[in-house]
Amino acid sequence: MHVNPQVLSNSVALDGLPEELGAELIKVARTRPVKAGAAIFEAGDPGDGFYALLEGSLRVLLRAEDGEQVLAILSPGAIFGELSLFDGQPRSAAVVAAKASRVAFFDKGAVFRFADENPLVYRHMLAIVGKRLRASNATLAARTLLPLPGRVAQAMLQLAELFGKDVGQGRTLVHHKISQADLAAMVGAARENVSRVLNEWKRDELVSRVSGYYCIEDRQALEALAAI
Repeated sequence: MHVNPQVLSNSVALDGLPEELGAELIKVARTRPVKAGAAIFEAGDPGDGFYALLEGSLRVLLRAEDGEQVLAILSPGAIFGELSLFDGQPRSAAVVAAKASRVAFFDKGAVFRFADENPLVYRHMLAIVGKRLRASNATLAARTLLPLPGRVAQAMLQLAELFGKDVGQGRTLVHHKISQADLAAMVGAARENVSRVLNEWKRDELVSRVSGYYCIEDRQALEALAAI
């Protein structure tokens, strides 16, 4: 199914491209629905193009025999799988729908043909990869240098950037139901230890729970904990 030219107008991957180039690039995309829990691709699958998330939310996972690690949670507008355009290697992680979602797929061959005629697209995609590498470096630094409360605070603030809703009085509702197990997987810790941190924060009124969603009550306190 073709993508409506307006659907990806605010996409990270198209931001900064001339409007006419963005509209033409969108024309090579195809959309499809993804059921909750279904994998869009697994680690080791061929890197045959990149994707944009149109609706829903996705989890980027590293799977192992002893469990899985959540590398990121993606919200609408996110681009993923773009590294395959440059290195030709198989997928390095799995991407799974956290809930019913819709994605747009950009076939590598079609993108290359378009980019060969419009080299500005290559520069833009390299900028996206650069941003992703910087984010990965920041996450690695946090896991190396921050104690567990700082890592949980960083994860909570990242979720607030993706799914946050201002509910007044400086409070931010993370409008995405995230489990303690997912938070633990994001920060590389045992669920019991993350639960202990969250319970302390609730007691100290740094965070609360509203209808099953986390709400950041004291953003400055979390930012201080997350600072490296």
